[in-house]
Amino acid sequence: MVAGDLDRLVAEGEEQLEALEPGDALFTWLRSYITHVASSPEPVIAAGGRRTPLTTEWHEAMHATVSALLTRAQRAGTVRADLTAPDLLTMANGIAVTGEGPEQRRRLLRMLRRGTSPG
Repeated sequence: MVAGDLDRLVAEGEEQLEALEPGDALFTWLRSYITHVASSPEPVIAAGGRRTPLTTEWHEAMHATVSALLTRAQRAGTVRADLTAPDLLTMANGIAVTGEGPEQRRRLLRMLRRGTSPG
């Protein structure tokens, strides 16, 4: 994980806030996040749950980015009101580290989206 990756994902989240319908923006960004985590040679959190200053910055920036996208989607009524940023990132991380390739990760993300729809 490098600082440029962090900046790119944050910038993409900011762009999505303006560019797409709220639900599409959230899940487009989550797809980028999952792709990045799945292809990253370094874990986001070190063994034993210890964080370096860079991983702490990463964690905080990803939570802030997904929180903004999630809040917008919730206000638009496109995702469940009881969904939280930590919920989404936990599920996205699970998809990223356990998915058996890009197609399965895309399929799992589609399932996540259906499961987070209101009603």
